[in-house]
Amino acid sequence: MSARLTPDTLTLTESHRFPNRPIRTADTLHWDILALYAGILDGLRTAGPVTSVGIDGWAVDYGLLDADGALLGNPVHYRDTRTESAPAKVWATMPAPELYAATGIQHAPFNTLYQLTAAQGTAQLAAAERLLLIPDLITYWLTGEQGTELTNASTTQLLDPHTKTWSHDVAARLGINLDLFAPLRHPGDPAGHLLPHVLEETGLPTTPPTPVTTVASHDTASAVAAVPATTDNFAYICTGTWSLAGLELDAPVRTEAGRAANFTNELGTDGTVRYLRNIMGLWLLQECRRTWSSDLDVDLDLEPLLRQAAEVPALRFLVDASDPTFLPPGNMPHRIAQACAAAGRPAPTTPAETTRCILDSLALAHRQAIEDAQRLTGRSVDVVHIVGGGARNALLCQLTADACGLPVVAGPAEAAALGNVLVQARAHGLTADRHEMRALLARTQPLTHYEPTGDRRTRSAWAEASQRITSQRIAPQRIASQRIAAHRLP
Repeated sequence: MSARLTPDTLTLTESHRFPNRPIRTADTLHWDILALYAGILDGLRTAGPVTSVGIDGWAVDYGLLDADGALLGNPVHYRDTRTESAPAKVWATMPAPELYAATGIQHAPFNTLYQLTAAQGTAQLAAAERLLLIPDLITYWLTGEQGTELTNASTTQLLDPHTKTWSHDVAARLGINLDLFAPLRHPGDPAGHLLPHVLEETGLPTTPPTPVTTVASHDTASAVAAVPATTDNFAYICTGTWSLAGLELDAPVRTEAGRAANFTNELGTDGTVRYLRNIMGLWLLQECRRTWSSDLDVDLDLEPLLRQAAEVPALRFLVDASDPTFLPPGNMPHRIAQACAAAGRPAPTTPAETTRCILDSLALAHRQAIEDAQRLTGRSVDVVHIVGGGARNALLCQLTADACGLPVVAGPAEAAALGNVLVQARAHGLTADRHEMRALLARTQPLTHYEPTGDRRTRSAWAEASQRITSQRIAPQRIASQRIAAHRLP
């Protein structure tokens, strides 16, 4: 994505789009990191001369480098099952309440901490001299400079969100070598310049070489930076493969109640804390569409599917969108139907019913996360901002407004890219603080407003459904004891 910025305009253009296909080899699910890097080079070539480049991506996964800086194998995908037993092993040494009090990070079986625990004793980890999180790995290949960006580092479950430095006590107790990590750097810091061979391959100018700027490299941190809020009393939902729902705080909240509710304290721009809950997100619908396309040998277009789903009665089919059984890929419609039946609820039988089940369940999970965030922090909100790809899903946005009983502002859809470029622009003196950045977004980006609909009976139905789902939810400390079926990609 390339952006052009003036004091009154901010435009974003897609320069190049390329696939991201995980690959399974030797019973392990990997990222095809070399194909991704090649796609980035193609994108830089298409974008042409730019003032700055910034890299953001997903969290927790990493590449290992040897003493010569060479990559030791393709990074393992966080949806791989190798971490199934890692949480229990970690908690045997450092109980979950102590771990949360130290790091403020929610339990997720794929956190970097658990990946490193699962990798202990392997030849690959023994040979590693450096660990780079995925955006830092791409930045290293572009610049030759190694660093660990702070917002992404905070998701590893090895950082103290209060001091914003590594938690040496946690690492020492769990046998993790923090020397593997490159020095921490912050959004806005210089990250180097494109290397000569990168300039040659992309055709970008050699004089002066293009600078690379550190951004909030966790894509959710970049997306939250691009929430076009005009008040501090807002909640956000970053929607895409995941839904990340919560509040922006000035300091972490590491209470036992927060741990029990599975809220995380991830760092954002300008020293902020993203106090949020991970929800499975539109991954559920993506996987269903993949299964239907394979089984029916037809690609079900999303818009007709959403129109049909809108005709299905509300709240008839529901699942817990945080259920860990939905984490791996493979036959999602069947697993959703199974989850409904196991909970004693009707099971969807058609694509439209399954789609409505997913969207109602996500809206309900959004409501629960925002209510819990307010309760746990003592904050109140008067508007919900939905950013990311799900902002284009009008049915999901309206259902979220209905479920929360709050107005929803949807957009921008490309929030992560916008947050990325705005941090670069600020580093180069083109914008000021995050409030000015958000004001610019509110003026320049297309936004859609949704008001809650429905009568008292409808509001009661959402409240009753929320109570039923909450009573059946699996506690975070029990998730690790459930073996997640190893569904395989076709």
